[in-house]
Amino acid sequence: MAEWAPVLALLPVTSHTKPGLRKLLFGNVSQLFSCEWAKACFRFREPYSDLAYAFEAEKVNISVQPPGSRFPAPCLCLLHHRLCRVSQQEQGEALAAAMADTLWAAGGGERAVICLVTVAVHVVPSNDYRVDNFTERIQLFEFSEKAAAQEFILGHINCFKDERSHGVILFLYSLLFSRTIERVQEDLDHTGTPLLKCSFGNITCTEAVLSLILMGRASLHELDGSQEPGPSDEGIEAWRQRGLVGYLRWSRAQVCPRLRTPRLPIWLCSITGRHSVLFGTDSQLLSDWKRERVFHLYFYNGQLEQTKAAHLTVDTHSHHWEEDQSEDPSSPGKRCPSVEMAIRTKWAGATVSWNGTDPFF
Repeated sequence: MAEWAPVLALLPVTSHTKPGLRKLLFGNVSQLFSCEWAKACFRFREPYSDLAYAFEAEKVNISVQPPGSRFPAPCLCLLHHRLCRVSQQEQGEALAAAMADTLWAAGGGERAVICLVTVAVHVVPSNDYRVDNFTERIQLFEFSEKAAAQEFILGHINCFKDERSHGVILFLYSLLFSRTIERVQEDLDHTGTPLLKCSFGNITCTEAVLSLILMGRASLHELDGSQEPGPSDEGIEAWRQRGLVGYLRWSRAQVCPRLRTPRLPIWLCSITGRHSVLFGTDSQLLSDWKRERVFHLYFYNGQLEQTKAAHLTVDTHSHHWEEDQSEDPSSPGKRCPSVEMAIRTKWAGATVSWNGTDPFF
């Protein structure tokens, strides 16, 4: 631990920490994570494969997949064949960089808190708190430098990648402690709205979690831009700036413009209730309008049956108005893939070619 001393502090874990954390997540202190969540970790596809840069999708439909979308940020804007030569070491390094970047943003650019599981029990739960034999053993490590946090994560990368590591939950905890429970509650306007939805045994993330991962603030409204922060809010400058990674979805509620146009052509997509990744390898795509006439994107839905990213060609200057407009695009005879509809929320009227791949509906 000596090498971390200049930038690391062990945060106290009090008897109020765990109930407050669980109430923030679930709205009560008795709810436990499901078995699927407890087993979920960041597991990459096979190194040196066509999807070596991608995560395997867990049964957990969790928006912590954005580290998967943020993970490629340092490397997705390279030639696509380079991505297929990613080694196991590079996978770990990219994951550590993405996690540090995300936690640092949640910490307001001032700190990152990393949550690990230890052998010792740090807090004896109260009577109204259900023990899960996991949360009671967490230890918090605070860093005041992002580079040090990234190095620490890389040194403990198996705590997030290994089976039975609770890796996804650890990242979610780290995200909340980096932001602090108090500030997350402020982000939610003290409404008491839980960050996770529980329905018929299934636990899914709300858009507030997605907002926290993508934008560093757990807002219920920032993704669609329906509510701007007031002039005194500490996140107003961050709210106005384009992020590194964007977000697309096909719904009546439009995603805010700055998420549709990130700095890099990488988007987390919400497609038919699941999260997937859409990305381009031209880093200048969103900074030069001439490049947006005809361009290429790749789509990965996270499912094991997908063995390589789908190659899409997007044409924003096609004569789409010459198509038969008498038929409803949502009708059975002319059903459009949800991926295409999400793309058109950014490039209205664009045509999408799947280049021989069967479209994902």
